[in-house]
Amino acid sequence: MLDVKKLLIDVFDPQPGEVVTFAVDLPRDDVPDHEGWSARRAMAERWRGVMAEIASERNFEVRPILTFVASGANNADLPAEGRLGDDDVGLMDALKASTLVIAMTEFSATAPLANLAEAEDDFRAASMPGVQERMEGTALAADYSKVAARCKAIFDIMDGAVLCDVLFSTGHRCWFDLRHRMPEMDDGFLPRGKEGDRIINLPSGETYVVPYEGEFEAVPSWTAGTIPVMEEEELVLFHVVANTVVVVEGEGPVAERFAAFFDADAARANIAEVAFGVNDRAEVTGEVLEDEKAGFHWAFGRSDHLGGVVGVEDFESPESVVHQDIVYAEGNPVQVERAVIIHADGRQVAVIDKGEYKF
Repeated sequence: MLDVKKLLIDVFDPQPGEVVTFAVDLPRDDVPDHEGWSARRAMAERWRGVMAEIASERNFEVRPILTFVASGANNADLPAEGRLGDDDVGLMDALKASTLVIAMTEFSATAPLANLAEAEDDFRAASMPGVQERMEGTALAADYSKVAARCKAIFDIMDGAVLCDVLFSTGHRCWFDLRHRMPEMDDGFLPRGKEGDRIINLPSGETYVVPYEGEFEAVPSWTAGTIPVMEEEELVLFHVVANTVVVVEGEGPVAERFAAFFDADAARANIAEVAFGVNDRAEVTGEVLEDEKAGFHWAFGRSDHLGGVVGVEDFESPESVVHQDIVYAEGNPVQVERAVIIHADGRQVAVIDKGEYKF
């Protein structure tokens, strides 16, 4: 079984004087509790206990569990109020008072935590939406030195590239515009004072980038093509132009639902991420937090927390905000046959070929 103490030390290396906070979201009337969610809150208490043991050895503070009412949507803004143990607190103030936040939530808090990490000099966070105890035997137990090496290899390939050409197992193809962007690595290491992006998912293991979204005048995005999505055994096609899903093709209820979803808020149709998950212990079970670490994925919706330009203000309302990943790893109904990174000088490097990673 996973040595949680070793994992926390290896990933975060907490230092004397730090303030560590574990955060969880709570059910509300229209978002009822379930067994996995309550188990996650218990897992947070257990991990907090392990961190407190480390704190006694390293002389830092571990605060009571910070709770807040669930936002109800992945990467939506967080509520204003929360509770730190038995005390009512302003949620942002409680988060800012921490040097390290570990968020073990039902709904992803990655976007608001990423924005906080960008604004605060001594703040970092691990976002763990949907984490399950069983992952202590899978993706959380990975050799993160090897994961980091694979992330770096793909980062080096993507750095300075102009296109990512993806051929799906269905025969459909999409080109993702990598111009005007810098890739990032979620490699499982988040020590105090880390340079660059100071937020990770845990489990970790991906190199990602936000495709160019066409924000420069007279410079349209090159992202275009057809992305297949299989849900409830129904194949739906997302036709993409200028980094936006413009047509949803399909004849069943899933296609109707996606079409209505994008029509309700144009910002949702933004192509917000393209990424390569490289955690070899990750298993595909339908839980996106782990699934996405197992292979290629892309996302639609909000992107500002990953280096893009589409934020909360671009949506019809805060309640409409979304950042949703769709995964194409082994075990998913649709996979990636080939993914090639293209540079301006014509150099092409295959990251995936014949369905297999080359790195």
